[in-house]
Amino acid sequence: MNLVTKFLNWYEKHVTKSLIITAIILYLQIPHTLSAAECFFGGNIGLFGANPISDFFLYSIDLLELIPIIGVTLAIISKIRHKV
Repeated sequence: MNLVTKFLNWYEKHVTKSLIITAIILYLQIPHTLSAAECFFGGNIGLFGANPISDFFLYSIDLLELIPIIGVTLAIISKIRHKV
């Protein structure tokens, strides 16, 4: 096995671990993201409208997590399909 192949094997092993850790962190955010969606769907959890600054941080930024959740999920599915 040459040096490049060894490096690529090491890198792939660590990328997989990094994807798994990232996925766990992002998936733990899903309940919080769903509570943030109350401002769009008119729920009554009581968080929306307390303060404009907290609304921005709790809702606007939080909903941006959907983009990396989809990306990480697709990367994991791709890795699983590639190994099968």
